[in-house]
Amino acid sequence: MNTAKYQITGIPAFNDNYIWAITHSDNNHVALVDPGCANSCIEFIETKQLVLTDILITHHHKDHTGGIESLKAYNQAKQLALTVYGPANDNIQGIDVSLSENDVVELKPLNIRFQVIDLPGHTHGHIAYANETLVFCGDTLFSAGCGRLFEGSPSQMYQSLSKLANLHEHTKVYCTHEYTLANIDFALAVEPNNQDTLAYQQHVLQLRQQNKPSIPTTIEQEKKINPFLRCQSQAVKRKIHGDSTHTTYDDIATFTAMRQWKDKF
Repeated sequence: MNTAKYQITGIPAFNDNYIWAITHSDNNHVALVDPGCANSCIEFIETKQLVLTDILITHHHKDHTGGIESLKAYNQAKQLALTVYGPANDNIQGIDVSLSENDVVELKPLNIRFQVIDLPGHTHGHIAYANETLVFCGDTLFSAGCGRLFEGSPSQMYQSLSKLANLHEHTKVYCTHEYTLANIDFALAVEPNNQDTLAYQQHVLQLRQQNKPSIPTTIEQEKKINPFLRCQSQAVKRKIHGDSTHTTYDDIATFTAMRQWKDKF
């Protein structure tokens, strides 16, 4: 894949969502990831004079799926084909192709392929779309944080995050919320002396002051600053469980306690 020909653009929606638009320099086609708001998408499509060909959905929450039916109607009125991909294990209206672990999605109009990764935790059926350079991970991994456990167990979420952490370190991470600064506050509560996190905080502050997105991040960056990917760290374990040296805590226990703390933070 010639990545130089691809562009990923964030369409702002609601208070802090990003709907990701995938375009190609050789044509006017566009695919959308998690279009929760149809109006924002249609404005983008018409301003750029694009043709919507595909929609990728990561999970069933309305701020990710709310635009599906209106976008289908929009294309139908123009007599344009539209394929909607989504998770097999989430109940979502309007899905044309249901996907599970290791399925391959080929968006032929954009000449791009993704492999599906099952990521239960935030919801039972949550999935990601990954290739050799990027991942659309919905509400599983955020920069400096992770999604709440609305349906899955801490163990499931930990395993899902571990799958993402095992992607190539240069993989660009496209999550769907601008939560980074708030997440960094929590990350520094866990690791107040993490120099990578302190430097990242200044970087993100500058971006946000210029009204620029903090996303994408990278797997490499997240391993340095995201406490939910650092459960193996002894410093993190001591902070989460206290300074007792008499008990050994496994990584899932550390993740579970950390997620409970973050829920109240």
